[in-house]
Amino acid sequence: MISSRPHVGPPGAGSEIEGEDFARVDWWGSELDGVTFIGCRFDDAGLEELVTRRCVFQDCVLTGVRMAGARHSGTAFLSCRFDRAKLIDVTWDGCKLTGSQFPGAHMRPMTATECDWSYAAMRGVDLSGLDLSRQRFREADLTDADLRECDLTGASLDRARLQGTKLRGADLRGASTDEVNWRAFELTGVRLDLAQAVQFTRSHGAFVGD
Repeated sequence: MISSRPHVGPPGAGSEIEGEDFARVDWWGSELDGVTFIGCRFDDAGLEELVTRRCVFQDCVLTGVRMAGARHSGTAFLSCRFDRAKLIDVTWDGCKLTGSQFPGAHMRPMTATECDWSYAAMRGVDLSGLDLSRQRFREADLTDADLRECDLTGASLDRARLQGTKLRGADLRGASTDEVNWRAFELTGVRLDLAQAVQFTRSHGAFVGD
């Protein structure tokens, strides 16, 4: 059984912390305002119901972290690792998760609005049924991810890796899809706009006339 470290409390507003080990801390229901963590570890930490506002987590390791019910507003998780993280019912509002990795993470249900997931590694992650409209997934690795029934309208999927991605029932209308490999995934049941349909047709060698 993993023992927690309740004696290690959360830092005060505006703090900047680098290279510290916060493994197994219990910050359930805590609030963090304007705190910056650089190269810190949160292995198996209990961050349930955590509230963050305009915080920065840069190059941090959050392996096995428990973050159910957390709410993040304007917070950045830059090049962080969320291996096997439990991110159930997390709210991401205006957050940046660029370059972060989520192997084996549990991410649904969740609420995300106006977030940037560019360059994130989300291989095999289950995001099915989520509203991801108008969010950025530029050059994200969504290989084998489950995006069935997702709302991706107006999202940025430019140069995203979609090999083997499950998309049945997803809505891609209005999403930017520059340099997407349309041959890499199954489009049965996917909703496309006219421009995307033309891109798909041309990717399969057909000529589109007037």
